Amino acid sequence: MESILLWGFYLLTFYAFLPGFVSRTFGFRVFKRGRAEREIALTFDDGPDPRYTPLLLDLLARYGAKATFFVVGIHAEKHPELLTRMQAEGHIVGIHNYVHKTNWLMRPGAVKKQIHRTSDIIKKATGQRPGYYRPPWGIVNLFDFSKHGYLQIILWSAMFGDWRSRVGAGRLTQRMMKKLRPGEIVLLHDRGTTFGADEDAPLQMLEALETYMKAGLDRGYRFVTVKEMIAVTDEARNAVGADKRTGGASARKLGFFKRMAVSGWMAWERCFNVLFRIVDVGDGAIFHYRIRPYYGKTLVLADGRTIGNKDKVIELHFDNEKLLKVMLNSRSVLQTAIQLIREVDKALPKLAAHMEGRREFDEVKGLYGVSMMHRGPEAFGFSVLALPKGPFSFFTRYYLRLLMMVLHPSGKERLRDKQATLVPHIMAMSMDEFNRRYVTAGGPRQKLWKEPAVGAEAGMSLRS
Repeated sequence: MESILLWGFYLLTFYAFLPGFVSRTFGFRVFKRGRAEREIALTFDDGPDPRYTPLLLDLLARYGAKATFFVVGIHAEKHPELLTRMQAEGHIVGIHNYVHKTNWLMRPGAVKKQIHRTSDIIKKATGQRPGYYRPPWGIVNLFDFSKHGYLQIILWSAMFGDWRSRVGAGRLTQRMMKKLRPGEIVLLHDRGTTFGADEDAPLQMLEALETYMKAGLDRGYRFVTVKEMIAVTDEARNAVGADKRTGGASARKLGFFKRMAVSGWMAWERCFNVLFRIVDVGDGAIFHYRIRPYYGKTLVLADGRTIGNKDKVIELHFDNEKLLKVMLNSRSVLQTAIQLIREVDKALPKLAAHMEGRREFDEVKGLYGVSMMHRGPEAFGFSVLALPKGPFSFFTRYYLRLLMMVLHPSGKERLRDKQATLVPHIMAMSMDEFNRRYVTAGGPRQKLWKEPAVGAEAGMSLRS
């Protein structure tokens, strides 16, 4: 019996769990995020729905947005006129199986039949065979990579729980606004009859989506199909490749083991953010934060203010995924430093806007972080203070060095060459100084930094 269970575990691992992990982590044989400057891809699952899908199509038309619909065959079969309308209005119709059932619980032949049956329904309604497939819940099995080669598997980069009514339109809008940035593949649902969903949930989705699209258009973004997002991404990659061949600036590539290490670190970071309730500032800011008591000796800041033991502080954390992108797209440490300073320059006003009107910040005494930067933060109002020796200093130093080794493309070399200078420091700013600099009635304040005044290690950073 034990052998049967063990073999069952092995089969499930290679048939289901491992392919799912590889596709979600490394993007193997799937498309889950674009590389774009202005484009966002809207995708909708589980429809069509005779009540909500027409309302959604009306909303998209009103804002000139294009989208991709991954339809469930059993619903599409009953409402072919909605598929016809989707295509006529410039949207793309893709496959979401004939019934909403995970591929892990079906044999390869059963999955194939589900896909072909839904493909036939779509072709009958639109005159074209679909080219895109999203497995229910984004769960692939081993044979999805090989048996459906004519279909591009599409996953997502942003999901919000919009299938539950209790989320509410307000909270759903907040979640969506944090992902209002180019390259995102947004997952929403235009039907609420799937297992675990609430039938009236699409109503709040429509309300939140309108706010999201309006804000996106105000920022100059475009809402496109996955076909266009793939084309834009391919164009960006080709441009990088051409730039690299001609010796220009280009994104550096990570080796297989480096990618494994980075993926593991990012997975750990996501767990850390959940466990310790780290909050995303949103709007593309490079910071996350949490409010917590400061523990340690009193910090005397440059403006004369102090942060004492158990005073509440905003503990800043860099978004390491954004940090990695900065590093990969920089040719030198100096360029990394300049780009990172620009990101910080944009992020601090966004943090101020995020804090506005939130009572949880009322008792906060200042901002706090631990960094390997030696010059540069003073221009933003931070005081740079020595990190007292002790267990916290010891573990922080090795944690940040490990972070550099994992994320920096030449992390090992940087650590070997800069052993003496890679020393963590405290970065702290009083709320009075923060408010003076970043909370203004007249809009964004002027730049307070100068590009030449950067330290060699500005790329590594406030706590993660």
